Amino acid sequence: MKNLVSIVCVLTISAQLSAQKVIHKDVFSAKMNKNIKTIIITPDVQKGATYPSVYILHGYSGNPERTIKQDIPDLVQKAQKDKMIYVLPDGNYNSWYVDSPLVKDSQYQTFIGQELVDFVNKNYPVKNDKKFRGILGWSMGGYGAVNIGTAYNNTFGIVGSSCGALDFNSFGEGYTQYQVSNVLGPLSSINKNLLTDHKTNLMAKAGQQYIFDCGTEDSQMIEMNRKFHKKLTDLKIPHLYIESLGAHDPQYWSRSLSEQLTLFDQFFNH
Repeated sequence: MKNLVSIVCVLTISAQLSAQKVIHKDVFSAKMNKNIKTIIITPDVQKGATYPSVYILHGYSGNPERTIKQDIPDLVQKAQKDKMIYVLPDGNYNSWYVDSPLVKDSQYQTFIGQELVDFVNKNYPVKNDKKFRGILGWSMGGYGAVNIGTAYNNTFGIVGSSCGALDFNSFGEGYTQYQVSNVLGPLSSINKNLLTDHKTNLMAKAGQQYIFDCGTEDSQMIEMNRKFHKKLTDLKIPHLYIESLGAHDPQYWSRSLSEQLTLFDQFFNH
């Protein structure tokens, strides 16, 4: 009898897990005239229920598959635990999540902020209210989350950046090394609205929540994150800023992003 009960328990757990989905979709972008590979993770969806959603942007050279296997390995379990829908678009190797004035089929700001949100709203049981929709990312994706989140401040209620590249002006050789110049052109002629420093006026009145974190051993990103935190503090723009031990690597951001998602869950349930 004891063995039978154990088997029933295992079958019940298996049934619950099978109801949770990791969906691979090609989502068409009219703006770019191409399909974008996207992973959508749902909890065990209950009939008639709707769920908060979070858009998760990978870093430079990353992709959604790597995100769920290496960058945030507990993501699938978190979707089930927190009853949340996660949307992971492929931001290409080096799109920087901008609408490029140079590359016609690299218009990721519009795709993610508008086209992808519309697609998800129509096809998945998400709560269609900015209070229940967030966006976060790390490194290139940290910049992208702030760029898209603030540009579409009526769409996203909470924005998170982990070890984000928040200041192209102090990026140094990184501006060309990480191919920002390929999509935005020379720094000297960049559209100032694409600089994170120029988003503070928007952030002051956007009615959003902001989270920034960075590892203390992240030699490339820590000073620009501290500088932006100081600017937000001086301007009295509410935000949460966190520093903890860690470098610019998966060990740091897998922990920090998991913690940010827990804070997102608290925001959605507040």
